Amino acid sequence: MDRAFETALYADTDAALDTGASLLAADSTADAELARRGREFVAGAWRRGWQPADAVRFARRELEDAHVRLLARLIVEEHEQPTERRQPSPSPRWAAQLDEIRALAGHLSRTDRFSHATAALELYRLLLRLPTLEPLDRPQGRPATTVHHPESRMFTRIRGLLAKAEATEFPEEAEALSAKAQELMARHSIDEALLAARTHAKDVPGACRIGVDPPYETAKAVLLDAVARANRCEAVWNEPLGFSTVVGFEPDLEAVELLYTSLLVQATTAMTKAEAAQRKGGRKRTKTFRQSFLAAYAHRIGDRLAEVAEAQVAETAGAAGTGAEDAGDLLPVLAARDVAVRDRFTHLFPDTVTTRVRGVTDAVGWRQGAEAADRAQVGVRPRLP
Repeated sequence: MDRAFETALYADTDAALDTGASLLAADSTADAELARRGREFVAGAWRRGWQPADAVRFARRELEDAHVRLLARLIVEEHEQPTERRQPSPSPRWAAQLDEIRALAGHLSRTDRFSHATAALELYRLLLRLPTLEPLDRPQGRPATTVHHPESRMFTRIRGLLAKAEATEFPEEAEALSAKAQELMARHSIDEALLAARTHAKDVPGACRIGVDPPYETAKAVLLDAVARANRCEAVWNEPLGFSTVVGFEPDLEAVELLYTSLLVQATTAMTKAEAAQRKGGRKRTKTFRQSFLAAYAHRIGDRLAEVAEAQVAETAGAAGTGAEDAGDLLPVLAARDVAVRDRFTHLFPDTVTTRVRGVTDAVGWRQGAEAADRAQVGVRPRLP
């Protein structure tokens, strides 16, 4: 076992990998030890700041489905180890991630011993070389009182509204559904902020990582940044590892995840239709058209989201004149939360750089992307009863 690991994991050649896999395949008693060492590599990833969804997303990007399923099984097994042998889950978000990963782990199919050993060693190579990430656990000594409920009644309703908005072929219906979802998001965020202030809850900002996949990942990262800022969060993009880290209070993080996913679906659908029309007209600059379309969409949607966010705050703050409870405290409460988010962001990422959106050379793509952003369903409607 030691020889197989030393040969396969600490050399990058295919020959070394084949030698290690052959040694493991020849030993019928090696399976339990192979799995145990895999769980140790998984635990090592947690110590370096990775979370379950991060590891699975990166494995899916770098390897094949068989490796992803094997990693999912190892993550579940590592989590189920006796408490004294593993670290407790550092964030309530892990529960939701593990629920999704368990579904992957249940579909692991065994192949011949050599193929299984090869896949395991390839995966362990990847886990061994994972870089250290910023830890997303809440700071020591500052317990958070907000509990993460990824499938709470409110967000289940919002998720359903956005799914219907993405699926419908009728713009008016999509507008009504998405506007109602946006209204629920904004109201929930403001209600949570005022409740925390009124009860003096020791709530602190959290953070999550959201995948930003190719192609056109720069434009997608800009879109995610726009959604984050509109929801009083901060985002930073890690291009080599394919994700952005978003920092903010829990209700706002959930809103960012939902709205970004929905807008990305809307943008992709609009881009596909626009591209088809361009091809029908004889144009063939597909790649530049798409890049320019998504870049313009992200740029314009940022402006629209900012306007919507400001209008929502102004509407709620204006209720102070009608005697609405806590409404007069809204602006200082939000300002204090903005400072807290920025402090946490700066603590996690003291050094960041700005990047440019490259490849935006198609004027028609830019114009149609901006028009699609204007049609995207983010408008605020009158407050719900």
